[in-house]
Amino acid sequence: MKSRLQRVLKAAKQPARLLKFPDGTQLLVLIHGGRVLGLFPSRDENNFLWTHAALASAATARAFYKSDEWHNSGGERTWLSPEIDVFFPHYPKLDRYWQPRELDPGHYQVEKTARPFTVWTPVKLTFSRTQAVGKFSIAKTFSPAPDPLRQERLPNVNRLRYAGYTQAVTLRTVKYNHKHPAALSLWSLLQLPHGGDMIIPSYGKANVEVFMGHVPRQSLTVREGLTRWKMKAKGEHKISVRAPGCTGRVGYLHRSSARQWDLVVRNFYVNPSGHYPEVPWSRPAEVGHCVQACNVNSGLGQFSELEYHAPAISLGTPDRQHGQDSCQDVSQVWAYRGAPSSIRQAAKSLLGSTL
Repeated sequence: MKSRLQRVLKAAKQPARLLKFPDGTQLLVLIHGGRVLGLFPSRDENNFLWTHAALASAATARAFYKSDEWHNSGGERTWLSPEIDVFFPHYPKLDRYWQPRELDPGHYQVEKTARPFTVWTPVKLTFSRTQAVGKFSIAKTFSPAPDPLRQERLPNVNRLRYAGYTQAVTLRTVKYNHKHPAALSLWSLLQLPHGGDMIIPSYGKANVEVFMGHVPRQSLTVREGLTRWKMKAKGEHKISVRAPGCTGRVGYLHRSSARQWDLVVRNFYVNPSGHYPEVPWSRPAEVGHCVQACNVNSGLGQFSELEYHAPAISLGTPDRQHGQDSCQDVSQVWAYRGAPSSIRQAAKSLLGSTL
């Protein structure tokens, strides 16, 4: 049976592929933008992910995709960082934030001969600080991610509904102006329903930086081993944590109904010895940022973003031995739905959090 989201996309003439995994997970991949737009457990049409309000009907979806605005369909997307080089064309001026259409939505197409399912796009970028131009490709492959708690002796957790997937993203350099050394990092952003709690495990007490907006003290708890942000504010706000303190897991807890909670966990690789070029907008020397969370309740929509950056490739380095033309980032998304007591047990097992 097709979900409402599938029917809307079909009526709006937006190609999408539904992937069905052995554990019952259904993954809906929108080709436009190369996005994971739907994540559903077996026999459940309630999406774990946030989607744009325009996708509520075929008519509004058609108008949305015909418009010149940024097509932020929702779900999971892949960007590139550092943000100041890719999204601020007039940097160091911050007067314009622009999502390069070459990157998002890009020109994604299905790699017909690839197994498992793969989409890819060419990308042409101009780096704001140096005006160097580079040509790259991004390929995204989707495959199953069995429930990591399936073999644990946790009776309550066995009652939870589960969906998950593995995503492998490959960034390759096609051509780059070697006169200007640069670093480029894969940046994964997962959009989730607004109003929940972001849970960021850490080694020690995290040094949390506010990148954007104002985060009220009462909504942010930072303690030894864990940061928790209640994402309910209006406006647009963002926090960030550097790589050495990141464990490689971040979770998001959201009340999906009167009796059920959702827990979405992202599992990814962190290399504290790697180079993470992401920086605060006004402090370009302060590199090293890896995990971020963004609260959006504005004209862009109502969603909470779980974000992370991968170690960067180095371009145009004087010593080519230390340069790198490509990289691959592999991550998993694990999603659970069920009674609060069972969700608490899953969060404790996967995130070390006592909710």
